[in-house]
Amino acid sequence: MRRLYVLLGVALLALAAPAAALAEDFKPEDEFKLDTWVSLHVGPIDMSINKAVAYLWLGTAVTILIGIVLMRVRIRVKPGNRQTIGETLYEVAQVNIAEQGLPTKAMGLWFPYVASLFLFIWVLNLLGFLPLPISNDKFDLFGLHIPTFGIYAATASLSVALAMSAMTFVFSHVEGIRFNGVGHYLKSLIPDVPKAMLPFIALIEIISIFMRLISLSVRLFANMLAGHMLILVMIGLIFVIHSPPWRFFGLPAAILFYLFEVVIVVTIQAFIFAALSAIYIGSAIEPDH
Repeated sequence: MRRLYVLLGVALLALAAPAAALAEDFKPEDEFKLDTWVSLHVGPIDMSINKAVAYLWLGTAVTILIGIVLMRVRIRVKPGNRQTIGETLYEVAQVNIAEQGLPTKAMGLWFPYVASLFLFIWVLNLLGFLPLPISNDKFDLFGLHIPTFGIYAATASLSVALAMSAMTFVFSHVEGIRFNGVGHYLKSLIPDVPKAMLPFIALIEIISIFMRLISLSVRLFANMLAGHMLILVMIGLIFVIHSPPWRFFGLPAAILFYLFEVVIVVTIQAFIFAALSAIYIGSAIEPDH
C-alpha cells in the first residue's frame, strides 16, 4: 500500500510540473500534441517517430516481457504467485474473451490474437499512468537536455486506436470470406428483406459495418483521453484558481480520477476492445449464429 501512495504521489507531481509551468496559460491538451522527433517518410506515408511511437515500442517490450516472465519462466505443477498471475491472465483471455466470441473451430487460430490484443492494450493503458521520462519538454542538466517526467497514453491517440481497430476490421472480413466463400459471406451481411427494401437495408448494413471500425477505435481513444484530461484539469486548478475553497478541490479530485482510471478503466477498456474483436471475428466466421 505504501508503494501505491508513493507511485500516486510521483504521478501527480509529474502531471503538476507542466501545469505549474503553464499556470498563466494552462492548456491541458498540449500534453497530447505529437511533435516529430525523427522525421521519416516512405513515399507519401509519414513514418516519423514521436512520443506515441516511443510508448508503443515500450508497450511492446513490456508485453513480451510479461508473457515470458509470467508464463514461460520456471513453470511448475504447484504455481507460485508469479505463475498464478500469469495463469489468471490466460484464463481471463480464454474464458471471458475468446470463448465468448470465437467459434471452437477458430479458437486455436485466433485466441493468440485476441489474448495478445488484451494484454498489449492493458499494458499501454497502464503505462499511460506511470510517470516516465518520455516527453516533449526537457530541462538542462550540466548542459544536457533531459526529458522531464510526464504521463501520456498511446491509446489516447486516435491513430493508434484506429490502427488496432483496422486490424480487427480486416481480419474479420478476411476470415469471413475464407470460411464461407465470397458469395455466402456477402449475402450473410444483408438480412433477408423484401426486394423493394433491399437497397435501403443494404446501405444501412454497409454503414453499420464501417461504424464498427469507428466505434471500436473511438471507444478506447475517448475513454483514455477523457481520463487523462480530467486529471490534468484537476491538477491545473491548483495553479489556475487562487481563491479558496475552490483551489483545494483540485488535488483530491485528481487523486480520485487517477485511482478510478488505474483500478477500473485501464482493464475494462482493454477487455472490451479484445472481447469485441473476438465477437466481430467470430460472427464473420459463423455469420448464421
